[in-house]
Amino acid sequence: MNKRPFSGAPRPNFPPRPQQGGPNGPRRGPQQPKEEGPRINEEITAANVRLVGDNIPEQGIYPIQQALKMAEEQELDLVEITAKSDPPVCRIMNYEKFLYQQKKKAKEMKANASKVVIKEIRFGPNTDEHDFQFKLKHAKEFLEEGCKVKAYVFFKGRSILFSEQGEKLLLRFAVELDDYGKAEQMPKLEGKRMIMMLGPNKKK
Repeated sequence: MNKRPFSGAPRPNFPPRPQQGGPNGPRRGPQQPKEEGPRINEEITAANVRLVGDNIPEQGIYPIQQALKMAEEQELDLVEITAKSDPPVCRIMNYEKFLYQQKKKAKEMKANASKVVIKEIRFGPNTDEHDFQFKLKHAKEFLEEGCKVKAYVFFKGRSILFSEQGEKLLLRFAVELDDYGKAEQMPKLEGKRMIMMLGPNKKK
């Protein structure tokens, strides 16, 4: 028995399927957007699209078939950049190249984020003024270069009794560096060391 061709009417107990055609020709591709990324070329379902960009004769609304032909003539892709508009907004571009550039940029940003340099500056609980100024100068240079500074006071033996003095020293250090960086972590005693972390000020 020959099967009866599908007429487009809704099936019992199921919602009606979206129509496959339109006044300007058949719609193309799947009826649902991709889970990741915009729809491209035959995946775009609209009968008409709004084209934007510098590589078209005139920005405006075009039938989907004409837009696809324009993209094909340039050996590029038709990319749906705003699906919720009516009609959806599309651009003719090299989608593979676009994806490559985006992935490369994301990779570079991730690499730069992981390249935060931390410079350590060590004090003793009885650091004299000359030594303090010497280390202060180096800390300014580090912060200007975009590095973080991990300043700490190391206590030997019974000198741990002077932890309060070490805290005051680190707080003074932070005040002196206020024009170059800000404390990300206030002085904190960890074992035999009292540590303070400073990050560079954002450049205006």
